[in-house]
Amino acid sequence: MKTKGALIWEFNQPWSIEEIEIGDPRKDEVKVQMEASGMCHSDHHLVTGGIPMAGFPVLGGHEGAGIVTEVGPGVEDIEVGDHVVMSFIPSCGKCPSCQAGLRNLCDLGAHLLGGASVSDGSFRIQAGGQNVYPMTLLGTFSPYMVVHKSSVVKIDKSIPFEVACLVGCGVTTGYGSATHTAQIKPGEDATIVGLGGVGISALQGAVNSGARYIFAIDPVEWKREQALKFGATHAFASVEEAAGAIAEITAGGMSKKTIVTVGEVHGEDVDLWMGITSKAGTVVLTAMGSLMDNQVTLNLSMLTLLQKNLQGSIFGGANPHYDIPQLLSMYKVGKLNLDDMVTRQYRLEQINDGYRDMLEGRNIRGVIRYTDADR
Repeated sequence: MKTKGALIWEFNQPWSIEEIEIGDPRKDEVKVQMEASGMCHSDHHLVTGGIPMAGFPVLGGHEGAGIVTEVGPGVEDIEVGDHVVMSFIPSCGKCPSCQAGLRNLCDLGAHLLGGASVSDGSFRIQAGGQNVYPMTLLGTFSPYMVVHKSSVVKIDKSIPFEVACLVGCGVTTGYGSATHTAQIKPGEDATIVGLGGVGISALQGAVNSGARYIFAIDPVEWKREQALKFGATHAFASVEEAAGAIAEITAGGMSKKTIVTVGEVHGEDVDLWMGITSKAGTVVLTAMGSLMDNQVTLNLSMLTLLQKNLQGSIFGGANPHYDIPQLLSMYKVGKLNLDDMVTRQYRLEQINDGYRDMLEGRNIRGVIRYTDADR
């Protein structure tokens, strides 16, 4: 079928809305009519080259929700009419990683930047006679997509699409960074560095985990104000500003768990985050840096002498097929605030405006909402 999508053809260029052609679902594949797509910072890394796909053009978007319109052979648990969320990392449930309980590290993830279908190695999207590389095998910046069944999670039909889409990446990543990876315990003090969609989700995870003090750090005043509304106890513009206050408030104990969710990680900042973290405390790096950046500033003696931990986290250590419905069930009963995370909604044609708003600190999360006019 012919539809349209937001493409980039080279680094550091705006998103371009163009006609694309999407194939029908083959074995183990599902066609989805997209209803909403979150605008995550990771897609901006595609523009800058921080996350290099295997080729161009790239169809962006990896955080989405929609309605199943067609299923291919071999798809048993998903039916036409189901409401679904896209899991930006596929989860097959059968590979060694999945069997070990690391479903966020499913071996199918090795194909995320390659662009070809995991079903048969073919390209399912074309534009201008060329193969298109969809972000994390999805490409939610299009009103339709064909994806492998391992990337599709069925959800409650009563959940609004504009909030459901957020758990495809940002909410699950941030919340799980606090609950699964950092494993914040009741009474522990926590710091969240960076207050976008992932950071606000991590903050909510800290609140629900029973953290005592929650220190929120972001240079944007409006985001700090929002963090206090979401449950932070203190807010600061920078790590340097926060350090002394954290020491005073915790009587020198510092932050037991520090979760970093900034737009882009730079290796020179790692020691700053370690510096506000307690003895035997943990810094969780959830934010992405450039794949080309391998330089880190870290005081190795203090790392050893104070027995601190530096831990990476992808997708919040989640089991997508379990955690996504669980988080949405928490939303439904008022235990997780997703409505206030959606700052603005955009049409697909407004995607560059949405990313400008993100980069200038005006959104917690911008969402593309598809209408019949987009199809």
